[in-house]
Parts: sequence; structure tokens; C-alpha cells
Amino acid sequence: QVQLVESGGGSVQVGGSLRISCVVSGYAFSRLCMAWFRQVPGKDREGVATIGSDGITTYADSVRGRFTISRDSAANTLYLQMTNLKSEDAAVYYCAASPRFGGACLQTDVYGMPYWGKGTTVTIHS
Repeated sequence: QVQLVESGGGSVQVGGSLRISCVVSGYAFSRLCMAWFRQVPGKDREGVATIGSDGITTYADSVRGRFTISRDSAANTLYLQMTNLKSEDAAVYYCAASPRFGGACLQTDVYGMPYWGKGTTVTIHS
């Protein structure tokens, strides 16, 4: 059974930085498409960034240039380095994974990702 466990959320000042992590177990990490999503109350869950088994990354326009997604196969861990944080970045951040397409991120909407973590909360204060 694939399990994803996020950590590293917390409260950070506007303009600050934070790194969140997601440890994966139960499946060959190197063969997974991995992604970060976020959600605020009353809004749909939105994609933030993806990274395929081939290392190819994509970013939402709202975070491009500020966030960096990466993966460490030796540690079975996904990361999201967030810099220059804005108030609108406050959300619950979810790690998601898909074994489809051999780990290539070809379908990365919420319906295309069968495995999810429980989320970690990022709060931004002024």
C-alpha cells in the first residue's frame, strides 16, 4: 500500500522561506510521478508543482520562480522549497503520487493522482 506522509509545515513571515517534505513508502519511488497540491477552505484543491520520474518539473504560474520541487530517490522523499512566501500561499499542502505512465507526469489533475498524503499546514503571517 502506498503511503505518503508530509511534514515541515508551519508559520512563516511574509517574504520568508519554508521547505516541506513528503516521505513515500509502499512503492518504487523512482517510478512515481510526484506532485504538490494545496487547498484553502472553500476552494478547490489546486496543483502547485509536479516532478516526473524523469526529473521533468512543472509549476503553477503563481509559484514559478519562487518554489522548487525536487525528489531524493535514496531517501524516498519529495520536497517543496518555498521562498518569498506571500499571504496567498497559506494553505494545506498535499503530496500526491501516481504510478501511471511509468512515472511520467502526463495526467496531474486531482483525478489523475490516486495516492495522497494527509497534508501539512502552511500559515503566513505579516
